[in-house]
Amino acid sequence: MSFDEIIDRRGTHSTKWDMMEPIYGVPAEDGLSMWVADMDFRAPPCVQDAVGALHDHGIYGYFGDTTQYNDAIRWWMRERHGWQVDPDHIFTTNGLVNGTAMCVDAFTSPGDGVVLFTPVYHAFARVIKAADRRIVECQLALEDGRYGFDFDAYDVQMTGQEKLLILCSPHNPGGRVWTRDELAGVAAFARRHDLVIVSDEIHHDLVYPGHSHTPMALVDGIADRLVMMSATTKTFNIAGAHVGNVIIADDALRARFARRMAALGTSANAFGMHMATAAYSPDGAAWVDELMQYLDENRRVFDAGVAQIPGVRSMPLDATYLSWVDFTGTGMTREEELHRVEQRARIAVNHGPTFGKGGSGFLRFNIATPRARIHEAVARLQDAFSDLQ
Repeated sequence: MSFDEIIDRRGTHSTKWDMMEPIYGVPAEDGLSMWVADMDFRAPPCVQDAVGALHDHGIYGYFGDTTQYNDAIRWWMRERHGWQVDPDHIFTTNGLVNGTAMCVDAFTSPGDGVVLFTPVYHAFARVIKAADRRIVECQLALEDGRYGFDFDAYDVQMTGQEKLLILCSPHNPGGRVWTRDELAGVAAFARRHDLVIVSDEIHHDLVYPGHSHTPMALVDGIADRLVMMSATTKTFNIAGAHVGNVIIADDALRARFARRMAALGTSANAFGMHMATAAYSPDGAAWVDELMQYLDENRRVFDAGVAQIPGVRSMPLDATYLSWVDFTGTGMTREEELHRVEQRARIAVNHGPTFGKGGSGFLRFNIATPRARIHEAVARLQDAFSDLQ
């Protein structure tokens, strides 16, 4: 398949394209949508074939017998990540935002603190607040244009009322692939403060050449406090399937999570289960490898383009298709920066402050789109800031 094909998503109930004008004021007729984290590429043929088979069958009943589905997950994690997964440890949720909310519900009580390393994916804070828990923002250290951890500072912030830590690995929006040593540091921090770790690894397949993702499950000494979350949805561009996996090795944690799932009466989306089973396959793996080659060049084009604007730089991406761009060097106010990007360049983007402490002055751009649009976005941005040249 060609990732260069321009597919018009307007008028398809696409949040990314049909909501950019109501939310950001970017005109639908000629705006570029670079905010919501889904891709403007068709899902791989193996997934399309699975959906086609469902269509041809014409009966859309409940999904039963998860053996093949669980085997596909286990194969993928073993072959692509070196992680052996027990099928009895797998729970299927309605996506990973739902999985996060379920973990907050299962492992904390109202008023408890939940630790986030910010800036970080904004949906975490949304579900924590909605559950009447307290967000504890441990701001990532920014050194030489990249994020890292400052555990000494975080230790001081802890009060003893914190019960849960949500880790984004690889990191969204910064694009960091955490090293094994950094993950061991997170594990030690969690042990010191008796925190359950929820490791959201939804971007773990979207890693660029020269970098290697380590599943948190492979870090020693944390199985008794670890909840792993993974999904096919980001990897294969099937976010609308709303299917994700919560994988828990520890018996006690798994029992607590199972009780909450049973109490809330949740069950899996059959379409998502069929799509995920098809995606986690050799054909799906070959498609992802091709995708990452394409995104790597998109990354190069975009980074080089924004670097031509004085005072603007993108954070180096180890992983994800989400470019985190720093505008603080322009000296502009947030209002001026947004006016130039959204009104002059006509590009819809995510605003940095929504990601928590440390997000001010940044904008997040989705580069998972045909390369012609990347070139167009760069040209528009350079024109919108041309007086700085």
